[in-house]
Amino acid sequence: MYLELSHLNKRFEDREVVKDLSFGLERGELLCILGSSGCGKTTTLNMIGGFLRPDGGQILLDGEDITDLPPERRPVTTVFQSYGLFPHMTVLQNVTYGLKFQGCPRAEARKKGLRYLEMVGLKDYAAARIHEISGGEQQRVALARALIVEPKLCLLDEPFSNLDAALRVKMRRELKTLQRDLDMTMVFVTHDQEEAMILSDHMAIMREGRLIQYDRPMEIYHHPADAFVARFLGVKDLIWEPDGRLLKVIRDGGAE
Repeated sequence: MYLELSHLNKRFEDREVVKDLSFGLERGELLCILGSSGCGKTTTLNMIGGFLRPDGGQILLDGEDITDLPPERRPVTTVFQSYGLFPHMTVLQNVTYGLKFQGCPRAEARKKGLRYLEMVGLKDYAAARIHEISGGEQQRVALARALIVEPKLCLLDEPFSNLDAALRVKMRRELKTLQRDLDMTMVFVTHDQEEAMILSDHMAIMREGRLIQYDRPMEIYHHPADAFVARFLGVKDLIWEPDGRLLKVIRDGGAE
């Protein structure tokens, strides 16, 4: 496995937020961590990114143990819900910001920055200030800034939650295209079932800090592990075997 989480635990005071969490992800795949508010998905993302230290367990990335590395030493970038762009900088300066810490010459950084802006359709906005572009355009700037440093892993924490419905659909499509074109490994946190189904190669569904089911989206959709997963994914009704096994799910379109 390219990314491997092994028995991760995290507690805040007397509350266990993540409990014995384990899963793996192959290189070039996009994983969606899905669950309702408070299930531990953002805490998990922050442990992968190094912003929180797990109380137990291990995180491996491309064969390296990164569990105790600070964020700046991890080959990982994060796109936050708030974008975290610098308002006093131009779009291009925002995108190329991380390259200066890699010792990239200014001329080369500019050339690379324009190339990544072209990838996200913003080359003509290179000289614009952040307040001069829309929310969707700011999201693309944040994404280009995360990808330009060529991380081994890109983390995204509900990055489309501030966008309207139509723009969310557009950004999902653009993100998936960009992820495939760059062969980028990504972990995407969301509470939106439709978003996860569209974007992910694998889904990890969490509840109360625990991993409930991990599989490919359509496998989970057609074979939910339990009643919680089935209802979370929009099941209208459930039919169970006498021994407790799920026999049939009934969705809005009828039985399966």
